[in-house]
Amino acid sequence: MLLGPLGACGAPSEAEVEVDAALPPPARTCGEHGFATASLFGSIEAEIKWSADDMDCENMRRPNGEGVRMRFAGDLSGERFAIIIALPGLQPGDSGVEVPSNVTATVEGSGRFFSTPNLDSCWTEVSSQSTLADDDGAHSITGTLFCVAPLGEINGDAAISIPEFSFSAIVNWDEK
Repeated sequence: MLLGPLGACGAPSEAEVEVDAALPPPARTCGEHGFATASLFGSIEAEIKWSADDMDCENMRRPNGEGVRMRFAGDLSGERFAIIIALPGLQPGDSGVEVPSNVTATVEGSGRFFSTPNLDSCWTEVSSQSTLADDDGAHSITGTLFCVAPLGEINGDAAISIPEFSFSAIVNWDEK
């Protein structure tokens, strides 16, 4: 799963096991020209400048086919950092649109999670989304995430700001 349990301990419930079994693994691809760039402020201050070779990209359809989730992960100041963008209103081929977005960022392995509480503070401007000729359902997608409020730490009192996060990756809309 992209996000995994957020602070859950112990054995998973039957409902969690059923949900996990129903979700396929995410598609892994950044594409040949994939990238991610951003400036982070607040409790984590850093510059992200990842190329396709510097990062891992994953994507999967959201439940009930409502948009997509994209995950970008790479090294940041000696730690593994990931940003997950959920775009519930995005559909295959949509471009030139602004899509309300939920964002989660994590320092992997540290227990630090930062997230937007709702769709009110971040949106993604999808500048292009084009079908790849050699792969059914796969689209090259380029866009910029904008957040006007910081992402609060889920299990603490810190926050980070990601005013602008530009990216390019592959989304496979046929992944269920």
